Amino acid sequence: MRKINLSISGCMGRMGQQLIKSSKKDKNFKLISLTESRIINKRIAGLKLSKNSVDAFKKSSVIIDFTVPKCTLEILKIASKLKKRVVIGTTGFTKKEEDLIKKFSRKIPILKAGNMSLGVNLLMYLTEIASKSLGNNFLSKVYEVHHKHKIDYPSGTALMLGKGIADGKNKNFYNLIGKKYLNKKTFPYAKKINFNSIRKGEIIGEHEVRFFSGKEIIKLNHESFDRALYSEGALTAATWLMTKKAGLYSMRDLLNFK
Repeated sequence: MRKINLSISGCMGRMGQQLIKSSKKDKNFKLISLTESRIINKRIAGLKLSKNSVDAFKKSSVIIDFTVPKCTLEILKIASKLKKRVVIGTTGFTKKEEDLIKKFSRKIPILKAGNMSLGVNLLMYLTEIASKSLGNNFLSKVYEVHHKHKIDYPSGTALMLGKGIADGKNKNFYNLIGKKYLNKKTFPYAKKINFNSIRKGEIIGEHEVRFFSGKEIIKLNHESFDRALYSEGALTAATWLMTKKAGLYSMRDLLNFK
């Protein structure tokens, strides 16, 4: 099998570093370029770091991006010009930025996921089923915990779960977003979906969805213990995307959840 030429953007970040490790172990990939917004005069995995550019990505088969929204859109602009596939693990996009990603997906294959874990994507699927089954008699909220270095909140995964709740009710997610709390010991249920984010220690990731009727509580949760599950999921997504036409895909498409 011919190896897939891989570029990693945000290579100095936590996920970027993990992706480098995982890709070196995966015989299906050949790492050909590493990009970072702030250039450091050093080599990683035998490659010199560069900024996002046509030269950095012209030999790529696929780009995996775990950065920030502004950087992701910059990458998509270049990838669209070069007709390159992109796996997006970046989170924290505004609705306007989400619309721009959809626009780029008309030209190139893009797989975007707030979380690359099989377990988390299964949790989202189960959340949607529960929301649909329980109906409007139950209120819901989302709780998440991440390491102290994570800046954005709620996490992309928490927002994915919130969208699962909204999809289950066949409602617009943006109209259901409630309050966004940070580091609260407790937080209330409401008619909209409230979120609470905890930032502490070096926790990789914990997520929980709760449904409350006043008489009972249903909890769906997931805990991550190894960051490699995200990088391996991203590589699986990159491999899957190689056979796809232009369009916007998710891990749900990859996993064939109906």
